[in-house]
Amino acid sequence: MNEIKLIVGLGNPGRDYEDTRHNAGFQWADEFARAHQLAFRADGKFHGLTARGSLHGHEIFLLKPQTFMNGSGRAVAALALFYKFAPQHMLVVHDELDLPPGTARLKLGGGHGGHNGLKDIIAHLGARDFWRLRIGIGHPGERSEVSSYVLNPARREEQLLMDEAMQRALGVAPLIVDGKLEAAMLKLHSA
Repeated sequence: MNEIKLIVGLGNPGRDYEDTRHNAGFQWADEFARAHQLAFRADGKFHGLTARGSLHGHEIFLLKPQTFMNGSGRAVAALALFYKFAPQHMLVVHDELDLPPGTARLKLGGGHGGHNGLKDIIAHLGARDFWRLRIGIGHPGERSEVSSYVLNPARREEQLLMDEAMQRALGVAPLIVDGKLEAAMLKLHSA
């Protein structure tokens, strides 16, 4: 069974980063927690904010690393090793430059595509075969502008599109948690 046991939302901690494009993973994790009445609490052992609950008979853990994006792997590896979660039972939710705002895509494995959070998770886990929920934020056009772009809030019309994509992704979350990832992918990608 493919069910997802750990959902990791990627972002940067602190008010300065709260509404930035790079925090799309945190935003989705917050919405997921709200929808399922789960509450995050600080957990130093896992270098992050964690929530735990049951969804459709499956125990689920949520993690928002508080290590800053470049150190996300430390938090993910600490929790995954403690609970012995294999990579294929993990979903990492992150912002994706290569997808336009309004797009959400699910995939298994792959590289890091220059995403520092994914790069650190792959390095710490020694594996790439975890699931990713990619929230499109668009690309600024110039490589030199990427850092500034991801660390700033989206324009209002982009944020509305991103919010819609996140809601569509939340709609398939029960399928994801149940391990019906192909069905979730089909539904999400055809929306």
